[in-house]
Amino acid sequence: MAHANARLNFHGRRVLVERVLDHGRPVAHVAKELGISRQCAHRWIARFRAEGEAGLYDRSSRPHRCPRSTPAQVEQRVLQLRQLERRGQDWLGPELGIPARTVSAILRRHQVPRLAECDPLTGEVIRASRTTAVRYERPQPGDLVHVDVKKIGRIPDGGGWRAHGRSEEVRGRGIGYDYVHAAVDDHSRLAYAEILTDETGSTCAGFLTRAAAFFAGHGIAIREVISDNALNYIRSHDFAQAIAALGARHLTIRPHCPWQNGKVERFNRTVQVEWAYRQVFTSNAERADALEPWLDFYNTRRRHSAIGGLPPTSRLS
Repeated sequence: MAHANARLNFHGRRVLVERVLDHGRPVAHVAKELGISRQCAHRWIARFRAEGEAGLYDRSSRPHRCPRSTPAQVEQRVLQLRQLERRGQDWLGPELGIPARTVSAILRRHQVPRLAECDPLTGEVIRASRTTAVRYERPQPGDLVHVDVKKIGRIPDGGGWRAHGRSEEVRGRGIGYDYVHAAVDDHSRLAYAEILTDETGSTCAGFLTRAAAFFAGHGIAIREVISDNALNYIRSHDFAQAIAALGARHLTIRPHCPWQNGKVERFNRTVQVEWAYRQVFTSNAERADALEPWLDFYNTRRRHSAIGGLPPTSRLS
């Protein structure tokens, strides 16, 4: 198969050699007929004379040596840390002191799957990849706040299947779910989350009021709130009153387009990977107690790739 930009394939190169060497025609005339330069024609003729017909096949463009290539031991450190921490190139690069793009190239070269395709606890590939729409960002904190609810199974006392393996004895049958309500500022990515018992409209309204107080403590006044089209958001009088009390406007995403609420959707996955399923908890209370310290770390110290590798509080004046 010829290179993507090659003017002649293998058959065309044989035609060139035949017309020049067998028929004795001038190289310049044949090159013009075939739409290539004289230098290119002379190169193929020289290769044929030196190697025969084998010289007319494509060769790899890879250089024989790459003195500035990443050392093998560095690549191994990248792969080991990726497997251990399950983080992306924007986190791995600063940790190892190498550019994030170099880390990305190493992962791609070794065919390491994307984090979005992997199970957050085991790292095994469990889903196909997908693409989203064009990224957007509001210019000021409070211009838009994303809200959503993530439902996660409660942990039975003593630990569930993640601690003891899958069996009927440790299955958390009938113990219900925790509802993690989250609000994320579109500009700064400052996040607030609570674990509540349900996702009714009144519960969502109470959460939004407390989230607004949290954002106000950081100097953020909410002007718009965006959510999906769940009934607890679009048909709840309590939720509508909570938004009206803030003097904000309620926006909803287009149906079946969750990426339009992408800031909080991405936060939900981060919550799963770095808090809910990051370690094996032996009780539901133990996991719940770990949420607030993790949120403080997320807002004040965790590097965020979308805002230049800085934590969300770095965007607050």
